Amino acid sequence: MEEPKFIEDKEITMLQITDLTANLGEFSLNNLNLHVQPGEYFVILGPTGAGKTILLELIAGIYSADEGKIILHYQDITNKPPRDRPVSMVYQDYMLFPHLTVKENIRFGLESEKYPKNQIDEKITPMIDLLNISDLLHRYPRTLSGGEKQRATLARSLVMDPKLLLLDEPVSALDVPTQETIRWELKKIHKETSVTIMHVTHSREEAIRLGNRIGIMNNGKIVQTGDSSQVFKEPNSEFVAHFVGTENIFDGKARVDDGIAEIELENGIKLVALSNKTGPVKVCIRPEEIIVSTKHIEASERNNLKGKIIGVSEREITIQLRADVGVDLVATITKKSYSDMELKVGKEIYLAFKATAVHLI
Repeated sequence: MEEPKFIEDKEITMLQITDLTANLGEFSLNNLNLHVQPGEYFVILGPTGAGKTILLELIAGIYSADEGKIILHYQDITNKPPRDRPVSMVYQDYMLFPHLTVKENIRFGLESEKYPKNQIDEKITPMIDLLNISDLLHRYPRTLSGGEKQRATLARSLVMDPKLLLLDEPVSALDVPTQETIRWELKKIHKETSVTIMHVTHSREEAIRLGNRIGIMNNGKIVQTGDSSQVFKEPNSEFVAHFVGTENIFDGKARVDDGIAEIELENGIKLVALSNKTGPVKVCIRPEEIIVSTKHIEASERNNLKGKIIGVSEREITIQLRADVGVDLVATITKKSYSDMELKVGKEIYLAFKATAVHLI
């Protein structure tokens, strides 16, 4: 089945938030603006305390806004009670009723809405099949694993046919293998139901893998939105650059000649970027954009530097090198490349990267 295609006309929105403000003591939102398109998988990425969960709970009606508007599917829901909002919310800690079986949990919302019994059975069966939980229906939550609880919770939410499915860090309480399984389930749900999803996380990898678009949130505001490539490669502020993993951020001064920016860093190192920005700038280079070699690199890259390895950090599937090239420059390589080149602290290396890999703020 093809990936769901969300509508790209920004005049057509599933969710439109305008100047949303809410002061809830320790957490607050400040004139937040956001639109989410029909059928979109929109991921909100931000640090702890940014207001991500509060935003979802304001949309769901758990809290009330002090100012601003929330328009969902052409209806103003700003002041509507939760039960009158076509929204379902899934938390990281499942919130299943412990005294009900999985099947009773899934049926609960429909029974509360007084659906006829035969209609309830018709509505829950497709979701049970989609999430492959038919063998769990007779069991109680206390007997389920974390992944089984989350699939049951997703089924309970989806049978209500929400216009918007809100996910609050839905995999953060799970072990790594189960996280992978639930992420796959979420992609499958989105593909097969085309439900509009807003998903909150602090995981960069999760945002990249799931989101059609990403919104970066900080201090109660959405500070940048765009597809993952744009947000991760073209951050609009130093905060966003740091948060999305742009580990190489330097102060420099740029001058432009025919669309090519020549940047001089504070220590005299000169770099080249495709940019029209001039004057004082922040220079951002993502670690994975840098080529590493033990020999001088004869390639089209406009930026070539020689340095010495001063630090090695092993990640799950990669190695992160820190090299002194006059400034500390971080590069990411595969474990195989690290082994093949026999790299270690103290070894001289060459680093190269394209002008397009240098982003100026």
